[in-house]
Amino acid sequence: MGSRPRLWVLNSGERRRLIIRRMRCTKCHKIHHELPDLLVPYKHYDAQSIEGALAEPTYTDVAADESTILRWLSWFTAWSVYASGVLTSLSLRFNLPVVPSSTSSQSVLQILGRFVGMASCLLARAVRPIANSHAWITDPVCLFVR
Repeated sequence: MGSRPRLWVLNSGERRRLIIRRMRCTKCHKIHHELPDLLVPYKHYDAQSIEGALAEPTYTDVAADESTILRWLSWFTAWSVYASGVLTSLSLRFNLPVVPSSTSSQSVLQILGRFVGMASCLLARAVRPIANSHAWITDPVCLFVR
């Protein structure tokens, strides 16, 4: 089906272009883009930068404006609730192991880590099954409950 360029911003603020492969599904006839693990759909910064800005304590080496980081936090707060629900559903549907919670009060990253492990690049590992199961919400307004 071809390819298209995709902007990618590193921790340092350096911008790079990736060539993303486009594929047409033979069942649904929609065009899908093959994203590498380091990217989050609809985000320019890589998953490691976003995760670093959201981690406790935050990494200070992310070259992003304060307003960008606040938008990430707002998006992640809403998305993580949705993501944990999708990951719960996928783990039940496919009988996948989930690490039991030892405490009731956990950070959102710890909750997602129960499904994908707590090693680095947790966000990238949480994004992949959600995107691949076609459960990724493209409209951020759909995530917010008013």
